[in-house]
Amino acid sequence: MPRKKRSNPKTMNFAGKLRKDPTPAERKLWSKIRNDQLGVTFRRQHAIGNYIPDFVCIEKKLVIELDGSQHLEQKEYDEERTKYLKVEGYRVIRFWNNDVMKNLQGVILSIMQATEDNANH
Repeated sequence: MPRKKRSNPKTMNFAGKLRKDPTPAERKLWSKIRNDQLGVTFRRQHAIGNYIPDFVCIEKKLVIELDGSQHLEQKEYDEERTKYLKVEGYRVIRFWNNDVMKNLQGVILSIMQATEDNANH
């Protein structure tokens, strides 16, 4: 039986710190997707390899990333991270923090659609 890849302890420790200090957009979205409110379980700041996505639904292999203005300057890193997550079998969807703050219902609908799409694949 193949061994499951483990995230390194440094990454896991950093994930714990991120969980304690969410952005306003992360806090707002988390209030709507935690505790199986969408019928699936999401984890917040859950390490996958050396990366820490904002939200992960392991069951549906779905990653949700919230991007602020700093992501305009780290496009290559985000692309590398997305490639890694896709190789690991995850679908990655991204929203701007502004989307969450101004159109939370639209973001929730997109996430629900993504979980349904993953059920059909």
